[in-house]
Order: sequence, then C-alpha cells, then structure tokens
Amino acid sequence: MEDIEKQIIAVLNKIRPFIQRDGGDIEFHHYEDGVVYVKMSGACIDCALQDTTIGDGVEIILQEEVPGVVKVEIVKE
Repeated sequence: MEDIEKQIIAVLNKIRPFIQRDGGDIEFHHYEDGVVYVKMSGACIDCALQDTTIGDGVEIILQEEVPGVVKVEIVKE
C-alpha cells in the first residue's frame, strides 16, 4: 500500500500548482479500499466548485494514473 500512496502523492504534487494558482491547495490525507482522502485548504475550503474540482479533475487523473483508485473524497475538519 505504501507504493500506491507514493504514486498518489506524486500525482497530487503534479496537480497542486493548478489548484494553488486559484489560491487553494490539496493535501493527501490517507488511502483506504480504493478511496483517496484529501484535505482542501485556502480558497478551496468554501469554493462552490470544490466538488467539480475533485470529481471532474483530481479523481479522473488519479484513476488514470494510479491503479486501484476508484474515488476521491474530501476530508472536512
């Protein structure tokens, strides 16, 4: 599982600059049963497009690049 987590983090690090450009950020939280859990910060916390960013962007990219990823969920604290 550590190898999958490393792959996930590498992909998120490629995506991060695009999210940071809009004043937000994304951080890996954990991976469990095919689901990647991430934390959003900055402008992403209250953004109305947060679900779109995850569902139509981050999730698709992770599914394509990391075998076993089936979904991305946001951890809200």
